[in-house]
Amino acid sequence: MDLEPKPSRRHVLAAGAGVGALAALAGCGHGSTGSSGSGASGKPSVPAGDTVATVADIEVGGAVSAKSGGKDIIVARPTSDTVAAFSAICTHMGCAVAPNGKELDCPCHGSKFSATTGKVIHGPAQAPLPAVDVHVESGKVVTGNA
Repeated sequence: MDLEPKPSRRHVLAAGAGVGALAALAGCGHGSTGSSGSGASGKPSVPAGDTVATVADIEVGGAVSAKSGGKDIIVARPTSDTVAAFSAICTHMGCAVAPNGKELDCPCHGSKFSATTGKVIHGPAQAPLPAVDVHVESGKVVTGNA
C-alpha cells in the first residue's frame, strides 16, 4: 500500500503556471540586477567616435533611439544648440525605454524618464538613466568627448 500523498491535478496545474510566470519575469530584464552595463564610472561603455544621430533629425525637447557599440542609447536635444545621450536601459529591471515626445517610456513596468535629462518622472525606477558622453561634429551627434 502506497501511503505517499499524490498531487492533485489542481496542484500540478498551479505548479506549471508558477513556472511559466517565473519564466516570463526572467525574460523581462537583460540582467538580474537591473544593471545597465555601466562601467566603473556609472556611464555605459560605448565606443568613442560613433555617429549615432543627426542633430536635424531630433526635435528640440525630444529624443531618438540609437545604438553605439551594440548598446541601446537615447540621443536627446534639450535645446536647439545642445545634445545629450543616455543609456536606453531602464534602471528598474533592464528593459529598453522608448522615446515618447518629451518622455522616455519603459514598456515593461511603466517607468517614465525625462527625454532631455534622463531623470525619473514616474517609477518604479528610482535611479536616472546613466549619461553617455556625446558631442556635435558637423551637424552629427558623435559619442565621446570633443
